[in-house]
Amino acid sequence: MNWGDIADAMFGGLPYYGEILALVSNSVWAGAVLGLVGGLVGVFVMQRDMAFAVHGISELSFAGAAAALLIGVDVVTGSIVGSIVAAAIIGLLGAKARDRNSIIGVLMPFGLGLGILFLSLYDGRSANRFSLLTGQIVSVQTGQLGWLIAISAVVLLGLLLIWRPLRFDSLDPQSAAARGVPTTAVSLLFMLLLGLIVAVAVHIIGALLVMALLVTPAAAAMRVASGPLSVPLLSALFGFVSAVGGILLAIMGTLPVSPYITTISFVIYVVCRLVGARRGRVTRATA
Repeated sequence: MNWGDIADAMFGGLPYYGEILALVSNSVWAGAVLGLVGGLVGVFVMQRDMAFAVHGISELSFAGAAAALLIGVDVVTGSIVGSIVAAAIIGLLGAKARDRNSIIGVLMPFGLGLGILFLSLYDGRSANRFSLLTGQIVSVQTGQLGWLIAISAVVLLGLLLIWRPLRFDSLDPQSAAARGVPTTAVSLLFMLLLGLIVAVAVHIIGALLVMALLVTPAAAAMRVASGPLSVPLLSALFGFVSAVGGILLAIMGTLPVSPYITTISFVIYVVCRLVGARRGRVTRATA
C-alpha cells in the first residue's frame, strides 16, 4: 500500500460527503446519544474505580451477541442479555474491589471464549462477525436506532433517579452506609444500568473498544475539572465529540469508524492531562 492508497482510504469519499452523510444520519444520532449517556455513566465508573468492569461486561455482551448471531435472533437483544448477566454477577458478588476484580478476571476469558466459539460455529457473512468486535455504527437502521435511543433513555432516567445516593456512595461508601444509604441496592442498580449502556456501546463501536466512550471521556474530564456539575457535563461533551466527530471523519473514506472514535477520545485525554499538569505546576509555583 502506498501513500495514494492511504489517502484514498481516508478521503476518497469526500466528493460525495453530503450524500454519504444523509445515508448515515441514523449513525450520527446513535453516536451522539451514546457519547452523551456514556460520558455521564463514565463519571461514576471512574469514581467507583470500575474501568475494569466495563471491559468485563463487554466480553459477556460480546458472547451474548455472538450467540444471538448464531441462532438467528436480534444481536442487540443477545448483547443486552449478556451484559445484564455479567453486570448482575459483578454487582451481587463483587461488593469489595478485590472480589470484584477477581470475578471480572474470571468472566472476561470465559465470555471471550464463548464468543469466539459461537462465531466459529457461525457460517454467515464474515462482516457480521467482525462487526461484533469493532462495531457497525454505519449500518444502524431506523428500528435499531429506536431501540438504542430507548435503552439510552432508560439508562439516563435511572441514573438521574439514583444520582445523589450513587454519588455519595461513589465518593465515600463508608459514610454513605452509615447515613442509611442502601449501598448494595444502589450498586446493583448502577451495575444493571452500566450493563445496558455497555450493550449499546458494543453494538456501536464493538466489544474491543467500548472503553473509549465509557472510560476515556470521564478520565479526561476529571483531569481538568472537579465540580459535581462540571465533570459530568465535560465528560458528556467529550463523549459526544468523540463519537460524532469519529463518524463525521470516517465517512470521508472507507476506513472503519472505531479507530477515529478511539483516536479522538485519546487525543482529548492527552490534551486534558497536559492542561491538568500545567495547572498543577502553576498552582505549586504561586503557592
